[in-house]
Amino acid sequence: MLRFLRATSLGLICLLSLVVPSSAADYPNRPVRWLIGFAAGGPVDIVARIMSQWLSDHFGQQFVVENRTGSGGNIAAAAAINSPADGYTLLFVAPNNAISTSLYKKLPYDFLRDTTPVASIMQLTNMLVVSNAMPVKTVKEFIDYCKANPGKISYASSGNGTSVHMSAELFKAMTKCEMQHVPYRGSAIAFPDIISNKVQLIFDNLPSALEQARGGNVRALGVTSPQRWPGVPDVPAIAETVPGFESVGFYGISAPKGTPPEVIEALNKAVGEALKDPKLVARLAEVGGIPKPMAPAEFGKLVADETEKWRKVVEFAGVSVD
Repeated sequence: MLRFLRATSLGLICLLSLVVPSSAADYPNRPVRWLIGFAAGGPVDIVARIMSQWLSDHFGQQFVVENRTGSGGNIAAAAAINSPADGYTLLFVAPNNAISTSLYKKLPYDFLRDTTPVASIMQLTNMLVVSNAMPVKTVKEFIDYCKANPGKISYASSGNGTSVHMSAELFKAMTKCEMQHVPYRGSAIAFPDIISNKVQLIFDNLPSALEQARGGNVRALGVTSPQRWPGVPDVPAIAETVPGFESVGFYGISAPKGTPPEVIEALNKAVGEALKDPKLVARLAEVGGIPKPMAPAEFGKLVADETEKWRKVVEFAGVSVD
């Protein structure tokens, strides 16, 4: 009997050793949910849908984009973190995830602790645009105007904790400009007020800001990347006037903590291949993005570094959301 039990146990161990790797090797064998913390139609959503279509074609299983809006992207993050760590629920990661860690005081999770980095997709700059009624044409003139009119200038954002919001707070911290924050539920809603000069400026994501600037509705003063952005080389980097200023958005994928390493590896490899596809790269360029493939550990370090960077900005600005 004892000999039988030992043989049975050994058989089960061997069987499990075969089954577990096999399930990871077959990944994915059903549709994958990809949670997005922002509304359909914005830059984040567009990038996710471009990538999800490529991944669907590549794996032969649907990667389904699911928009879970609200609380600066925290609702989507919480939903992903609380999902099974099996690779079938992913989270689109953006600057808001690094910012929220210090901006929101009562988050039900610790993003760095409770997620596993999967892959980096791309980087995207923001652009400072001002109302045409503003008597400024350069970043220096804008700073001088702010200091001559303390507290009389308002800036719009697409919501608390977004890169649009925190780019302005970083600018305030580095230039000592006094500006009032007016949050909106998306930059598209804010632009009519900027155009009419009810609010004077916004540090918006490049695609929508550039569209408004090229349409003559607002005036572009600078991009938030450390150097001029390839797609708009005629627009100066704010860092040319404010040395060290940098606010570049990062987009990527994370999964719930405990997701099998084999699944992480498969996804990272696929994203890396996607970012070598000229057609996909061209589509990302249409929204102003620059491909930025990274290994999971490298992407995790980027998110951790950005989390610390924005913690300092949040503390300096004295802003918080309960």
